[in-house]
Amino acid sequence: LSLRRLIEAEGIPHTYVCCNGFAETYLPSIGDVTAVGADPPSDKITVLGDGDAKAVFVVEKDIATYTVRAVDDPRTLNKILYMRPPANIVSHNELISMWERKAGRTFQIVRIPEAGLLKLIKEAAFPLNILLSLALSIFIGGDQANFEIEPSFGVEATELYPDLKYTTIDEYLDRLL
Repeated sequence: LSLRRLIEAEGIPHTYVCCNGFAETYLPSIGDVTAVGADPPSDKITVLGDGDAKAVFVVEKDIATYTVRAVDDPRTLNKILYMRPPANIVSHNELISMWERKAGRTFQIVRIPEAGLLKLIKEAAFPLNILLSLALSIFIGGDQANFEIEPSFGVEATELYPDLKYTTIDEYLDRLL
């Protein structure tokens, strides 16, 4: 945050890109942060909290496409470019339901309450503690999608560029079958 304030204080033209959750990081494990980097689960999925907080997942190729488009766009100058594709804003419970329909089976859900996650964060070594801290913000706090974008300092990529097609979560999950 201090780097942002320094850039602004110096009057350096900028666009901050808030791309949210990398699909390639979270979706292969169906959002199970205890299994990031793993293949889709075969029997159980760990859910943080109640699983109802909304999260945003964007395929990295789409992040690049929107970022490149924004580079010379005066509408993004000195603003935050948020990437929140409407079809990609889902709760963990919704994501699991989507996967269960596609996979044709149900999964055992193991829930870790917020207090349990805070304990894991405290005990984890770097860099796992950072990943778990982000998971707290995303999957329990809902901090990617629990606010309206203030037009005076932010714009949403899919609204600015409706001509660009993004990969939906539904389409991404098809790749995992």
